[in-house]
Amino acid sequence: MTFDSSPLSSRSTLAGAHLRVARPSDDLEAVVRFYRDGLGFSVLYEFKDHDGFDGVMLGFPGASYHLEFTRKTGHAAGRAPTEDNLLVFYLPDRAEWQNAVQKLEAAGHRPVSAFNPYWDVNGKTFQDPDGYRIVLQNARWGST
Repeated sequence: MTFDSSPLSSRSTLAGAHLRVARPSDDLEAVVRFYRDGLGFSVLYEFKDHDGFDGVMLGFPGASYHLEFTRKTGHAAGRAPTEDNLLVFYLPDRAEWQNAVQKLEAAGHRPVSAFNPYWDVNGKTFQDPDGYRIVLQNARWGST
């Protein structure tokens, strides 16, 4: 498979956009512990009872993305629909990758086998409290 390697900025104004990945959770506290304590994310913002929703935004100051988790009073969010719902973090530096893996393990999280075995070759997959998975991939991202 080949990809168009022309600069995205020439095709779309989305190239410079900040990305928020948002999803509901039944256990905000556990999800915050996973991403904050296990992966080192910072709590960027929190809100309570905003039209019936509580939420927290986690990320890294200055990064071009952050994660938002919400809970609605009286609504069950449920678990991940499949084992292949992933957030993939590319960590090309071996020592940084090992540090990230060790930090998650020290927080009590154990790697799981990836649904797609590709991710087990150069990475480790972990499951968050809602059943969604993150991959710590010891590789550099490249679209070619």
